[in-house]
Amino acid sequence: MSDRTPAPAPFRLGTRRSPLAMAQAHEARARLCAAHGWDENRVELVPVIASGDKIQDRPLADIGGKALWTRELDIWLAEGRIDAAVHSMKDVETIRPAEIAIGAILPRADKADVLLGASSLEAIPQGARVGTSAPRRAAQLLNARPDLEVVGIRGNVATRMAKLNAGDADATFLAAAGLARLGENSVGTRLDPEEWLPAPAQAAIGLECRAGDDQAREILAAIDHGPSNEEVMLERALLEGLGGTCHSPIAALTRREGDVLHLQAAIYSPDGAIRITREGRFAPRDLDGARQLARDLLAEAPEHVAVHFGGAA
Repeated sequence: MSDRTPAPAPFRLGTRRSPLAMAQAHEARARLCAAHGWDENRVELVPVIASGDKIQDRPLADIGGKALWTRELDIWLAEGRIDAAVHSMKDVETIRPAEIAIGAILPRADKADVLLGASSLEAIPQGARVGTSAPRRAAQLLNARPDLEVVGIRGNVATRMAKLNAGDADATFLAAAGLARLGENSVGTRLDPEEWLPAPAQAAIGLECRAGDDQAREILAAIDHGPSNEEVMLERALLEGLGGTCHSPIAALTRREGDVLHLQAAIYSPDGAIRITREGRFAPRDLDGARQLARDLLAEAPEHVAVHFGGAA
């Protein structure tokens, strides 16, 4: 009879199968192993095909919204088939099931968008077709360049770059953080996030676990990056106050100013004709302040704009 202690069961990390999602899962695994002094095989990556990856020919807002990125991983968490799930936080619904907890936010990467197909917004030819299925990007683009035509383009980074090269659009947008995580740092033109506001929680990787799994929560807490967590939670509180959905054109940028978070936010009419902006400075955990900022934005919005935001009810 052996006296050897059995090896601990691997910590099972669920992830979507897309190349970017897998890159994010590898980063999460590396951080977990570094924090806990584990060998790499102590964390098992468990790929799951998400509904959002299966359906590529329609905008997310038309087929179920952000839940299409989280549904399968939520089910696997609930069934105990994985111990935690890795997500791009901008793709995670604002209101999450009570049974699921955000256990960690990794250090946030570059929040900017990158423009492909032109050297700047101004350099896009008159009347050109710009590919995006994101209401924020479409509304921001039409606000800045109402002469342009927005055409729907979905898919992972490689798919969208291929569609651009195939002439399906003259230009398109991708997130700088996603490109960097795929080793594509030299692609396109970075847009200054101070001028072209990113999506709330853009460039943040989050890990979720079962709310009642104290062991998993302790494991994940070791890799939580406090400053990034504070920024993401502030921006998610803004989304909550706005009642934002996949149909809602919302942009936000948080900057740290010492011990204060400066939150700049904008909402748009879907056609980009109306843009409403507000900003505020908040203590790091002042989520009510971010919700009030949302109410102030909605109070200023005409009814035909506010109708696109659930928080206006």
